[in-house]
Amino acid sequence: MAASLCHFPPAVSSSSSLFVGSKSRSLLLAVSPFKHFPSKSSISASLPWTRSYAVSNDAAAFSVASPSDLRESPSLGEITRPDFPILRQVVNGFNLVYFDNAATSQKPSSVIKALSEYYELYNSNVHRGVHYLSAKATDAYEEARNKVANFVNAADRREIIFTRNATEAINLVAYSWGALNLRPGDEIVLTIAEHHSSIVPWQIVAKKTGAVLKYVELTKEVPDLDQFKGLLSKNTKLVVAHHVSNVLGSVLPIDEIVDWSHKVGAKVLVDACQSVPHMVVDVQKLNVDFLVASSHKMCGPTGAGFLYGKINLLSSMPPFLGGGEMITDVFQDYSTYAEPPSRFEAGTPAIAEAIGLGAAIDYLSSIGMEKIHNYEKKLSEYLYYQLSSVPNIHIYGPAPSDTVHRAALCAFNVDNIHPTDIATFLDEQHGVAVRSGHHCAQPLHRALGVNASARASLYFYNTKEEVDTFIQALKDTIEFFTTAA
Repeated sequence: MAASLCHFPPAVSSSSSLFVGSKSRSLLLAVSPFKHFPSKSSISASLPWTRSYAVSNDAAAFSVASPSDLRESPSLGEITRPDFPILRQVVNGFNLVYFDNAATSQKPSSVIKALSEYYELYNSNVHRGVHYLSAKATDAYEEARNKVANFVNAADRREIIFTRNATEAINLVAYSWGALNLRPGDEIVLTIAEHHSSIVPWQIVAKKTGAVLKYVELTKEVPDLDQFKGLLSKNTKLVVAHHVSNVLGSVLPIDEIVDWSHKVGAKVLVDACQSVPHMVVDVQKLNVDFLVASSHKMCGPTGAGFLYGKINLLSSMPPFLGGGEMITDVFQDYSTYAEPPSRFEAGTPAIAEAIGLGAAIDYLSSIGMEKIHNYEKKLSEYLYYQLSSVPNIHIYGPAPSDTVHRAALCAFNVDNIHPTDIATFLDEQHGVAVRSGHHCAQPLHRALGVNASARASLYFYNTKEEVDTFIQALKDTIEFFTTAA
């Protein structure tokens, strides 16, 4: 069943109709938004991009194949694009190039189908009925919880709490665990590169409890790990850290940070919104206390996210919201509360959205997160080095290398051109979608000495050809504004 969720070709052979050869190019064009494919010779040997080739089965053993016997194997982006209906459209007269995946990902047909089937076939409230529709909805909702737990390797399905989004998940920890455990003088350590969702809730709770926020600053445009270790002390009660920065593209060593933090008795909350969709994330291996992620960044619907929390911590925490579903008994003057996860899921949940998230996990799992990560690593490096070749550009965050992995996104600025002007021109004149602004990271942008940046962010359904289209469009944009000036 899972394999049918994604369009994968059979075993690679020279006769496969997905190879981009002279006889099969027309078939690939039928499912691809691109009309032209670069030749192999156009790919610079200095760039970290590799292609695999298959030799014709008709070739004699150990013989040297002629060029006509070689076919370029389709990339993961080319294979999966047909699963995403939205990517087939024309925007402002151009084939859409969607490079805003750090803000939200697109949805495969299987996820859209799961949402439609829920509303068409078994729409009903969960946990509150014995009839067929309610039982079917409850089974699908709880099965989605199982899928999330397995996806991040939680030890217990009760450790997964469904929320509206990652922001609500962080607020849940802040107002439940934080309000219960933080005292005057306690310290919360976080990095200057955090998303606002990982800053603002703790500012509010710190003001109420008397706790103190301490920030890890940057060194060479990445959080300073030496300072990180130096800030930890017996007063540290919580560490809040992103796994992958949505601006810098940098990846923090969460396992090491957890080890440092636990040695001083601090709990660790990880914002994994930019990592869970792109790589294998194992909460048991990382040994994190709390971890949050959002559905819409991992091919799932908006309006759903999840909190992972160790069961002993969740069991000790008071409810975040009060109402139906989260109680055991209600009396006139007091109530008793359900065990996790129900304790933290008051009221009617986002049933369809949770089921859609489960379908998204099925889809991602059918591809394989390791395969997604490896593909994006190559694509990320290609984006970075191509973007680096553009004159008068500054890309924020570390350069990729053998020892430094960079996420598949680049936030950048071009001298004397506002990033919003860049984003607007790319959209209106080239059909390329990127994001501009502070990306919910104003403290980070101040630390970088800028107010805003443009950001191109990729996912596994993007291709090298799209990167080439983006780079040419960016060069045209820069030329336009330079000439106009």
